[in-house]
Amino acid sequence: MASSPDGGPVRLERRALRDSAYDMLLNMLLDGSLRPDVNLSIDGLARDLGVSPTPIREALVNLEHTGLVTRTALRGYRVAPPFNAEQIGQLVDARSVVELGALDQALLRRGELIPVLRRAHEHHQQVIASIDAEEESLTGGARIASYRRYFDADWGFHLVMMRHAGNPFIVQLAESLGAHVHRLRQTVGVGLTDSHEASTEHAQILTALETGAPDAAVKQALREHLESVRSRSIADSKLVEGRTGQHPAGPAPSGVRPPVRGQGTY
Repeated sequence: MASSPDGGPVRLERRALRDSAYDMLLNMLLDGSLRPDVNLSIDGLARDLGVSPTPIREALVNLEHTGLVTRTALRGYRVAPPFNAEQIGQLVDARSVVELGALDQALLRRGELIPVLRRAHEHHQQVIASIDAEEESLTGGARIASYRRYFDADWGFHLVMMRHAGNPFIVQLAESLGAHVHRLRQTVGVGLTDSHEASTEHAQILTALETGAPDAAVKQALREHLESVRSRSIADSKLVEGRTGQHPAGPAPSGVRPPVRGQGTY
């Protein structure tokens, strides 16, 4: 393939392959094709997905950063089990440190932040409405795709605040936590639970900004939202643990239909 002197097209192709491999592996983790504690063969996955080993290896590195897979020296990669309640609590603690610190800086740019955050909130609401309207038909791959669409919108609201801190390292830190993909993985196991609560909490943050509330009040709204996320996430993790022998990404027990009205959120 032709490339520019700086190798631009080659880099773009490689990035596209890596991102595509990441998406495919994430879907396999969500739909149960890759189950906890399974060893992952880079060459085998490359054959199965029809790509070279390089994008698979790069995608696994990114997944390792989120904690969805683990790597052991001389043994390679392995699918990690879903987070338990303690780990979820620790993850929310880490999010709180990053996001509340970022908001401190973003509040220095309120005028720029408000309209972008408002658009992100409106998009989040539109996605919720769309999923509510089609909930009866959500099965299999369409169900997982709807979850991913929701979490992209939900996480996008938080990213707006972090990006307005004016420090790209903050966004990198937040993304490396993989909080949204852990909640996404968990949600596949328990069904969709709390999209409307999350939307209401996002609206409270936005309202505090738009009405000129003191910085402390805006931060408190975000802090309360994250604490609510903690409580809901831990409750869902206990539901997952209570399903003896069932992996969160697997199908619901016979005769049990997962709830689909709300959405678990991060």
